[in-house]
Amino acid sequence: MSTSRHVPHRSLQRPEGRLAYTDTSPDDADRPVLVAVPGMGDLRSTYDDVTPALVQAGWRVVVTDLRGHGDSDTTFTRHGDDATGSDLLALVEHLDAGPAVLMGNSMGASAAAWAAAERPDLVRGLVLLSPFLRETASPGKQRLLHAAYRVLFARPWGAAVWAGYYSMISKGRRSPRHAEHVAQVRAAMSDGAHLRSFRHLALALDHSVVERRLAEIQAPALAVVGDLDPDFSDPAAELAWVQGALGTPARHAVLVPEAGHYPQHQTPDVVVPAVLEFLAELPTATGDPRA
Repeated sequence: MSTSRHVPHRSLQRPEGRLAYTDTSPDDADRPVLVAVPGMGDLRSTYDDVTPALVQAGWRVVVTDLRGHGDSDTTFTRHGDDATGSDLLALVEHLDAGPAVLMGNSMGASAAAWAAAERPDLVRGLVLLSPFLRETASPGKQRLLHAAYRVLFARPWGAAVWAGYYSMISKGRRSPRHAEHVAQVRAAMSDGAHLRSFRHLALALDHSVVERRLAEIQAPALAVVGDLDPDFSDPAAELAWVQGALGTPARHAVLVPEAGHYPQHQTPDVVVPAVLEFLAELPTATGDPRA
């Protein structure tokens, strides 16, 4: 089931443009809400393999595109973890759905963590998939990376470069939808405005804005990291660091065998049970299917 294709997207007006999102149960106020956000350069459909089980378990699943990605506008000039985090909070408020569970992958997880620190009253729990919660690159390395991004993520080759990298960090098991999804990502980046927004995001990212706020997080968290994730020099050690760095230690932590940077897409058979177990242990709230 490809949820992102079968649910019409809606729009949230923000100061610099509109954010696209899908809402699986827009007319069901009795369902607790989980808001999911992809990582840099990805699309809402990255969650298509986990959404149906969450909906079946009684959750209202809302999935948003990043600024300048997917069906969102490309008019935004501000990008980064805190900008995306503010979008998540605005969406929760727009839905009148707080406190909600936030689920993010990669820098989407960074944004979710920032949002939990910024507005603990709106965040009931966190699902952090391959999270970047600290800045590991030195200032010198960051300058080199930024110089490379300006060249690599330019037209006419930028879309192909990113699609190739996306596929490379999907080490291990791959979804039957892998080739199709990567093709969708490449097609999206083939649009000049989308590629420009993506490049601006890559240049703006500085995860230190999240790291300095980790101790403020009060919401329980599930952290999930693939044991083959090439974005971490030692995935198991990074998972252990995340557990210790959060203000409230991660209630659950899962190192997923045979998974790279996109466990929700690569290994939903592992991620879905872990997420459902975590959600089942959250304190009950209004609209909770267990209440």
